[in-house]
Amino acid sequence: MNEIMEHPFAKSVSATEKCKRLKEVVHPDDRLAILIDADPDAMSSAMALKRIFWRKVQHAEIFHINEIQRADNLAFIRLLKIEQKHVDQFRPAEFDKLALVDSQPRHHEEFAGLHFDIILDHHPVDAFSKASFVDIKEEYGANATMMTEYLKAAKIKPSPRLATALFYGIKTDTDNFVRKSLPNDINAFQYLYRFANLNIIKKIESSEITRKTLDHFRAAIDGATFIGDRACIHMGAVKNPDILVLIADFFMKLAETTWSIVSGEYEGKVVVILRNAGFRGNAGKVAQKLFGVLGGTAGGHPGAARAEIPLKEIRGSSRKQVNIGELVIQQIRKWC
Repeated sequence: MNEIMEHPFAKSVSATEKCKRLKEVVHPDDRLAILIDADPDAMSSAMALKRIFWRKVQHAEIFHINEIQRADNLAFIRLLKIEQKHVDQFRPAEFDKLALVDSQPRHHEEFAGLHFDIILDHHPVDAFSKASFVDIKEEYGANATMMTEYLKAAKIKPSPRLATALFYGIKTDTDNFVRKSLPNDINAFQYLYRFANLNIIKKIESSEITRKTLDHFRAAIDGATFIGDRACIHMGAVKNPDILVLIADFFMKLAETTWSIVSGEYEGKVVVILRNAGFRGNAGKVAQKLFGVLGGTAGGHPGAARAEIPLKEIRGSSRKQVNIGELVIQQIRKWC
């Protein structure tokens, strides 16, 4: 039985030592489930972990908790032939070990109640994130950077498919190194460049917008509110919160905008996406300040953050009707 780590590894621990200890968590007869909240960074990181455990475990499978509908992410999955299943097909009793990649147990209710043996993440450390193996590097721009370092420590040369996935994972999570990142991210990116298929990268990136999403962009443009250098958009009920991310990134392309805040309602929650490109301000801290007080979860990185608030927290026991769009604008005006 492996001991539970109360804290992530200290910075002084080498990648080689961590890789050695990671391999000690599993046994050859283990069946491993890798859980993710799927985006390119998480999917590529899960692929890398699966490769590290190749022939080290009996079987390894990747399960994603979210519905994947963004056209570019679907192209990423299709072109790189990524094998994964929705969490609906996950049966905990069928697995001996559980790994959580690019996330932490309290980041999503789907992870609640599960005992994870491995946690590999780059988001701010949650004190409740404990497992037999915990490596959290919140200063890293991408989780794929961490996994590239693990591959190098394990002396595993990534296949073109894996290298392309990790390359794109770093590219998207650092927003082409516009968001906060470290020399480690750049070094991993340069290392993967020699193995990656850049033609596939170009095709994935050109698959971002579909005819269906054009209607959402039209509605966002018509309904946008500008408060100084902040673009604020409430999209109402959405079928998938990924559209909020696309719109938030889109409004950051405006010359006059250094902040983009896009909200919508999805499965009983208000989801708010924040983007920041200014020298001042931290999107993660602003998300906590503006929306953490409303209940739910809020946080992220200086350039990108997210908040999710259950509608029942906003409406209270009276279930009174609340104009969510106006509420979001009110919170932003308080901040201004």
